[in-house]
Amino acid sequence: MKPTRVVFLVFPNVTQLDLTGPAQVLSRLPNAKVDLVWKSLDPVQTDSGFALLPTGTLDEVTEADILCIPGGFGCVDVMHDDDALAWVWSVGERAQWMTSVCTGSLILGAAGLLEGYRATSHWAWRDYLKLFGAEPVAERVVFDRNRVTGGGVTAGIDFALALTAQIEGEDYARAIQLGLEYDPHPPFDSGTPSKAGEQLVKQVYERSDRMAPDREERVRAAAERLAGR
Repeated sequence: MKPTRVVFLVFPNVTQLDLTGPAQVLSRLPNAKVDLVWKSLDPVQTDSGFALLPTGTLDEVTEADILCIPGGFGCVDVMHDDDALAWVWSVGERAQWMTSVCTGSLILGAAGLLEGYRATSHWAWRDYLKLFGAEPVAERVVFDRNRVTGGGVTAGIDFALALTAQIEGEDYARAIQLGLEYDPHPPFDSGTPSKAGEQLVKQVYERSDRMAPDREERVRAAAERLAGR
């Protein structure tokens, strides 16, 4: 049986759960081969204080059945990285499924792969998708043809289960969910802006502004770069 190649872009300051959550699910596809890809095989620092180890480089891994782009504050650097964007476009154009989690959808957008598509992202970044010709959708998982996008961070697990159901059927995906005992009961009901209230939303925006004070300017610049190609 030919391997199902599941390829994740891993980049400095990536949100590791955007990647490791769906990787745990998608690695259970039949005969799956999972690769983490960056410019070298050196450890890549995540936003959680530990590193992930790439399994291949941009030059070595040139094909994927499922391409998944995670997010994180490092996404703004990737959106201005010509080599990384060229790789995303090249591999994505030939992939059976082109996918993302969280702000990874903005990288897909910056690579020119979401124009005319419905897509989602982390709620605090979702409206930026309009800059790349995409239609922002306030849903946890969005399918539009072969583009599949997940919302913020933890939505990566839901996205991966939904994609697995599309590929192998719902019973197969349900079995993976059971095997992972994915039965979330969060201690607080504050996972969306509408549930959290204005004060918590303000705190999260303030943290984002501290972590990436120039994020809006750089996202808009990436959209201008795309329009100028």
